[in-house]
Amino acid sequence: MLKKILKFFGFLFLLLILLGIGAYFFLNESLPEGSNPAKADQLAQKMLKAVNHDAWKNTNVVQWSFKGGHDFVWDKKRDCVQVRWDNNNVLINIHDRSKSVVYVDGVEQKDDGKYKIVETAWSYFCNDSFWLIAPMKAMDKGVTRSIVEQEDGSEALMVSYGSGGVTPGDSYLWFLDEQGLPRSYKMWVSIIPIGGIEATWENWQRMPTGVMLPTEHKISSFNLTMSNVKAGNSLADIGINEDIFKVLF
Repeated sequence: MLKKILKFFGFLFLLLILLGIGAYFFLNESLPEGSNPAKADQLAQKMLKAVNHDAWKNTNVVQWSFKGGHDFVWDKKRDCVQVRWDNNNVLINIHDRSKSVVYVDGVEQKDDGKYKIVETAWSYFCNDSFWLIAPMKAMDKGVTRSIVEQEDGSEALMVSYGSGGVTPGDSYLWFLDEQGLPRSYKMWVSIIPIGGIEATWENWQRMPTGVMLPTEHKISSFNLTMSNVKAGNSLADIGINEDIFKVLF
């Protein structure tokens, strides 16, 4: 009986491997080659205008929740962010993460183990903020841009990251509407083994500061929801106590 069970699971494991290989060859797209960086810069500027990047630069605080489990309060002016998930509450000093403060079940953590929690929080912040503000980063230092012509004659904007975040080297091919507002992008990223997976950028909302932020993404049949999205000029504007980051300074 045991041999039959082991044989069954061995067959199932092999089947999953074959399905994975088949999915890779069926779905995987090679990274397309772009050209005309000068024209790409113009398209990137059009995208920045559509999301009101000028308003983003003057937006001091942002709050949002991602996938129903990661909650963020980002004080852009003072370069610090609160990341909460499960029983963890991490206050990150972006300039010097060693000065960050960690609470687990409301108790401040003092031992060396807290730094692993800080790095986990930092990874969540880098990833989850990208899903909120990726268009704002199109002209960042270390980023290259190019035009990729589509079969229908339209032009898409390739943005490649040579540095920054936790996964440098990733590339995104943006598809914009006539005004320059992102509709979707295809991804070539280190954490996804299949290249060219497409994610939508939907339900854009204009914040009180004027910046445009998305509240929903779809990847195939999966929804990535950005809930409780708020932006303002101060923590008080979004209903947060001004003393939240006091322990960092």
